[in-house]
Amino acid sequence: MLKGKGKARHPEPSEQTPLLLHHSDVAPSQPRVTDDEDVDIESSSDARQRLWSKLTFVFLSSLAFCIVIFLLLALVAYSYAARLSDVSPEDVLENALVIQGPYQVNVLNFTADGGTWIRVRGRVGIDAGSIMGVDTDNDEGTFYDLWKSFGRWSVKRLDRVTVDVSTAQIFSQRHALLATIDSPPFELPLTVNPPYGDSWLSPLSLTLFVVPTRNASDMNQFVHDSWHSGAASVHASIPSVVVSGGSTNKGGWRRMLRLQRLNIQTQLSMKLPPIPGLPTPGEDVPLPSVSQLITLQSFGVESEAKDVTVHALATVINPVPSIMNLTAPSLPFIISLPGENHSSVPVASVHTDPFTLTHPNITLAISGSVIPLPPHPSASISAFISRYLSLEPNPVFVACPLFPSFAVEMEFPPPNSKPQILRNVTIHDMKIKPNSAGNGFLASGTVFGRIVLPKGMDLTLDVTRLFPDVLVFDGEVHDSPSLLLPQHKEEEELPNPLPERAFGHIQPEDWLEATSIQVDAEGEGSIFAVTADMVDVPLEVLPGRQKQFSNFISKVVFGSHGALAGLQGTTDVGVHILGLPFRDHEDTTTGMDLLGLPFQGSVRIAMKDLLVHRLT
Repeated sequence: MLKGKGKARHPEPSEQTPLLLHHSDVAPSQPRVTDDEDVDIESSSDARQRLWSKLTFVFLSSLAFCIVIFLLLALVAYSYAARLSDVSPEDVLENALVIQGPYQVNVLNFTADGGTWIRVRGRVGIDAGSIMGVDTDNDEGTFYDLWKSFGRWSVKRLDRVTVDVSTAQIFSQRHALLATIDSPPFELPLTVNPPYGDSWLSPLSLTLFVVPTRNASDMNQFVHDSWHSGAASVHASIPSVVVSGGSTNKGGWRRMLRLQRLNIQTQLSMKLPPIPGLPTPGEDVPLPSVSQLITLQSFGVESEAKDVTVHALATVINPVPSIMNLTAPSLPFIISLPGENHSSVPVASVHTDPFTLTHPNITLAISGSVIPLPPHPSASISAFISRYLSLEPNPVFVACPLFPSFAVEMEFPPPNSKPQILRNVTIHDMKIKPNSAGNGFLASGTVFGRIVLPKGMDLTLDVTRLFPDVLVFDGEVHDSPSLLLPQHKEEEELPNPLPERAFGHIQPEDWLEATSIQVDAEGEGSIFAVTADMVDVPLEVLPGRQKQFSNFISKVVFGSHGALAGLQGTTDVGVHILGLPFRDHEDTTTGMDLLGLPFQGSVRIAMKDLLVHRLT
């Protein structure tokens, strides 16, 4: 049997069949690669190698260039950083920081510990180019100009910085602590090549918390030193200042720029501006008193059901430069009068209405009420009234509860003209008789007078008692009683020398009960008619004035209308004032005594008023 040749076949794949066949195992039917195709494959491979070489070269060149640029930038940045590290706070304050104002200061609030929240508004800018040395100036070479151009570009990109200042302490030149100041972080805009003028400055609103010292003597010494030197000079100590790039509420690459300064010490000085109406500060010029700064325009008190209200209008010389506007809220004050043993007696609690600075004077509207008075304050109040009626200024103490360590002594001005509180004083139905003991005379009658309060004093009084001390004259009295009787005389003390034509002295041994009614006022304050019965009060003939007394009695006896006796003296007046909260030691409402109110008057005595057969 003949075997024919058939087509060769590959064996069926099995587990031993390799996954990749050797090229000799390729089926004969697969086409073979020609020589031309080999050449094309080799050319494509060379092209790829050349492309990779070019890309690698470009990448490495770019990388090298970037590294060089980075190194250059780092070098420039390092040079700027090194320059900034050498900048002192004094350089910034004197050469870079420009502040206009403050042109508005608002007092926001007061705290119980004596601190004050203040909002300050002004305009501010930092000439960063000047302290970094990159401002445009004369040509200094291409490389240096490029270096400065990069600096200016960097400042413009940075735009602003955030300043975080720790609690600052302000000291006087005598190293006394004057105040501490806290502020939140704030932004300062940066500028290069600022133009002339202030158009490049940006608005700044800054909230400060200021706590002044509680040592009043240190503050007073600082005020005196500033006045005599003509400038307010202080030393500022700041433990830490951190300057960060960018805004306070934004992050980014700018926040990576951070500069810290520790233990900053700097001197600040501001020349005192001229104050209209006051002398120019100087070494030989005395510091004006507070009373020279304040003028009381009007003053009044008024009785109400439960208290006595006080109101006043005052003007204060404004020492603040006109570029600054200040708005202040209501301020409380306690008014006190001098007491015994260098003490003080609080008498009124007042407050100012909110006010703003005006020029040249600030107008203050003041209102309040009399506070509950301590037991027996009559001496202080009576001394105040006596000086007021004698046209003498009264010392008063003004303290602000928000700053309890500060109390200012001022003068309460007297009225323009001398007020006469007691008027039309006379004695109705006056009778004179000899003392049964044979040592003098006794006088009886009804004392009558009017209490006229100065204009603006609309008080409701209830006069309960009088204690008069009277000199009796032959004829009308024309001299002022305050010149003839001592204001604070001892018991039984008489004026020395005795006034002309005075012959008698009337003084009861105890208070006289009195009554009063209010009558219509006519351009004055409240007016009250007062009466008190006087029964058998000793009438003493003055030493050496027996002859004058006899002459007066002769006129009474032989005159057709009797004789006119002049009355001059002082009287203590016991009153209840509606709404005035006097309290005794048992916390019971009581009245007060007005001591030594001067008066003068007259009384006509006829023959029928002499209850004696012979007066010798």
